[in-house]
Amino acid sequence: MALLSLAPATVDVAVGWLWTLALVLFPGLAAAGLCAPFLAAERLRALFRALPPAGRLLPSYLGVSVGLSVPYLVGVVFTVARAAEAGPAWSSGFLLTALLGAVLVAFVAPAVAVLALPRLGVDWDPTGYGVSTWLLLAGAGLWYALVAAVPLVALAVGMALPGGY
Repeated sequence: MALLSLAPATVDVAVGWLWTLALVLFPGLAAAGLCAPFLAAERLRALFRALPPAGRLLPSYLGVSVGLSVPYLVGVVFTVARAAEAGPAWSSGFLLTALLGAVLVAFVAPAVAVLALPRLGVDWDPTGYGVSTWLLLAGAGLWYALVAAVPLVALAVGMALPGGY
């Protein structure tokens, strides 16, 4: 009998973890879908093929997309945890998260791809890391940042309105 009473609690915990996992993965997977047109560029496909697991485009692309969404998720969690109540404080936190996330994704991530990865032995650009590579990565980073920022800005506007939550 004790085993039967333990089962619902275990199922509840498992469902809670699955929901948490889904909420963590969803923003990155949604951004991956919306940024997929950039994979038309062979250089970006070469970048993702060079990342672990080497030679596999889709797993590394999805992994990077989910990884790039982490600053946004951390900012939202931090805002909700630190702000006393929903409303203008959340609005300000969401806008700050969108801004800081955009800087990380649009500027830091391309710099890491072009400057750090080759120094770590991941030589992925067959064209030599020229201006066109920088422009491609900056464009993809800016697009990702825009895709990630739109929901946060919409939430911030909603939170700033009287009774906006």
